[in-house]
Amino acid sequence: MTAVSDLVGAAHQPTWPEPEVLRDTIELLRRLPPLVEAQQCARLAGELAAVTRGERVVLQAGDCAELFSESGPEAIRAKTAQLAGLGESLSRTGRAPILIGRMAGQYAKPRSHRAEIGADDAEVPVYLGDAVNDLAPTAAGRRPDPRRLLLAYAHAARALQTLAAGPAVYTSHEALLLEYEHALRRTDPVRDEVFASSAHMVWIGERTRAPGGPHIGFADGITNPVGVKIGPEADPAEILAVVERLAWNRPPGRVSLIVRMGADRIGERLPPIVRALGEHAANVVWLSDPMHGNTVRSAQGLKTRVLRRLTDEVEQFCAVLHRHGRHPGGLHLEITPDEVSECVDESADLSTGPDHARYRSACDPRLNPGQAGALVERFTDVLTTI
Repeated sequence: MTAVSDLVGAAHQPTWPEPEVLRDTIELLRRLPPLVEAQQCARLAGELAAVTRGERVVLQAGDCAELFSESGPEAIRAKTAQLAGLGESLSRTGRAPILIGRMAGQYAKPRSHRAEIGADDAEVPVYLGDAVNDLAPTAAGRRPDPRRLLLAYAHAARALQTLAAGPAVYTSHEALLLEYEHALRRTDPVRDEVFASSAHMVWIGERTRAPGGPHIGFADGITNPVGVKIGPEADPAEILAVVERLAWNRPPGRVSLIVRMGADRIGERLPPIVRALGEHAANVVWLSDPMHGNTVRSAQGLKTRVLRRLTDEVEQFCAVLHRHGRHPGGLHLEITPDEVSECVDESADLSTGPDHARYRSACDPRLNPGQAGALVERFTDVLTTI
């Protein structure tokens, strides 16, 4: 059962309009089978431990915000095929890749603003992901509906069935909606420990990683591998406190630090964090998320990212860790197998791109196949030379 104290002070939670429906939904979720099994999560934990030793490399990638309409078998097969192809590129490093999809659960998003201008130039609540409300920019569509949590479970279950028949891909998502995540905790029948059955790995976002907050509290109470996003304003002492809490008495690789600082700031802001962690820095998985710190607006006002800036951040990420004797562990990317135009290649392209007609992301801009391949190839080149 989820105690009220587990949720007190939780940031970026929806304001559900029907508390009795939410209560019934959560009770039903508690009775459903686990989406993933404990032994699968334990296997991933063991593989991530090898990353801390420089023996393996991670590609964690997928949609910014998954849509229920794009979680069917054909879409999942396309996404896993893209991951597998990028994994082949990473194999040139001599380190076997670990493929972790941002899929089968990435149905909720924290947002910077509570409202936006929707249909008919009227203000509507912001889209919070398909697990909460609808992408359609209307007042009715944007009304949070707790029954969507059951749809999130159903779509995740269907996606996982498709994954089971394909390449070895683990699943991950941001553990944002605490009522949902707590409801899907299960007990490992072998180890008698609690794990999150919503995904093989979950991460805690930049906005919700307070060391004493409920999201870190949730992460502390499960045995799954856990990621923590860290941005340019992160306090080294705070990150140390988070790592000490989540990694205490646990094997290397339990915690992945997902660095999202921006190309302009990573060279200054990452070294103090690596130094503050001391010996802990050798036992965490270091992942580069070059997407979120490099978001800009095009001349047409579209949210976008410049591939050259992403490459720059990845290169600096590797250089900082190498100077400190630590292993760059991999990449955390927002990508799609579709030929979209959401990111641009060079800063000069901001005056004309991206192409609005091929901009289909539900939230943040994603790399198309060519751009994702170029970024992974560059990361591979860097790893083979340091």
